[in-house]
Amino acid sequence: MTEIKAFKAIRPTRDKAHLVASRAVATYKQSVLDAKLESNPYTFIHIIHPEYFEDDNNRTAPNTRERFLKVRAKYDEFKEKGYLFQDKQDALYIYRQSSSLHSYLGIIGGASVQEYKENKIKKHEATLTSRENMFTNYLNIVGFNAEPVLLCHQKSEELDAILSKIIQTRPEYEFATTDEMTHELWVATPEEVKTIQTAFGHIPACYIADGHHRSASSVRLHDLKQQEGNYDTQKNYNFFLSFFIDYERLNILPFHRVCKSLNGLSHNELIAQISTHFEVFPLNKEAYPQQLHDFHMYVDSKWYLLRLKDDVNISQNAVSSIDAEILTKYILSPVLGIHDLTTDENISFIGGENKLPAVKHSIDAGVNKIGFVLYPVTTKQLIAVSDEGATMPPKSTWIEPKMRSGLTIYNIEE
Repeated sequence: MTEIKAFKAIRPTRDKAHLVASRAVATYKQSVLDAKLESNPYTFIHIIHPEYFEDDNNRTAPNTRERFLKVRAKYDEFKEKGYLFQDKQDALYIYRQSSSLHSYLGIIGGASVQEYKENKIKKHEATLTSRENMFTNYLNIVGFNAEPVLLCHQKSEELDAILSKIIQTRPEYEFATTDEMTHELWVATPEEVKTIQTAFGHIPACYIADGHHRSASSVRLHDLKQQEGNYDTQKNYNFFLSFFIDYERLNILPFHRVCKSLNGLSHNELIAQISTHFEVFPLNKEAYPQQLHDFHMYVDSKWYLLRLKDDVNISQNAVSSIDAEILTKYILSPVLGIHDLTTDENISFIGGENKLPAVKHSIDAGVNKIGFVLYPVTTKQLIAVSDEGATMPPKSTWIEPKMRSGLTIYNIEE
């Protein structure tokens, strides 16, 4: 079974929801970020960047206790001014994000730290201790969590029926954003909460799709509270803010690869070496690969289809069948001399929807010499890696939806 905790969200008043909610700060260009901070007093970004209007002499270093205390102070200010309020009773929050291309529907609630520890919430990504420590300190000082971890689970007809009924009613929030997304939020009634929790009782496990550092940091915070001696099993720190979504509703996109050099190889030498493990076919025009283990390569203004040869063994484990791993093992490492994707400055990554033109432009502009367009990882592959307790290759998935911060804030201190 999977536990999903109802909680009293701290959230924007209905008239300000569209102004408060924000994307992750790192996704904004600096000019856009500055414009939002200058022109929108309600944006959640003010909480994350509390020193924007302060003199340089008063500014604190990033990721320090002093900075986090200012985040907490700005958060308290938003509540005092009435931009944010807290629900009076525990609830679950049904959230839908939709565009002309995709629609994502799921439930915002608390995921269990204990289930994470028991591997009922499964992982596929390694985390950095330094980032875990930083996020743990952040959570402990600010006392809230505003960006849900993305958890996926098996399809549930029982859950689908409940959600279908709820979304027929008027949403609490309904607004559009400048990225042409529509956002809707419903607050589940106590009866609906019980029905949803019963349905989750029939779901055996969840998988982290996005948010490995956020979830790991929440677990560390829980352990810290245990060590402090005032541990309480009823406190919110026994859970972490999450968005639960049927994995059939996820959109998994690839990260493409672009490299700055051909490792001293001529065009013909490059093709010859790649031909050891791949069939190489010239392409008349740019296009995306149409199946697993096909790669499209752009070099010297020419497109090629690279198809893995049938006699290449990739069945050792779940990771070995991931296209990003295949590309590294048979081309990036032996042919282009790129052995560590996390540190090698010769490679960079382009992820998200419709990024083939960006790959081509990078080569045509002379920024890079060669580009590889990948087929996306399948949900089945992602789950297989997680079930094996293995780690996905670096930059192998760009997973949507990307959640907004500030719509349903989770009070860790309750």
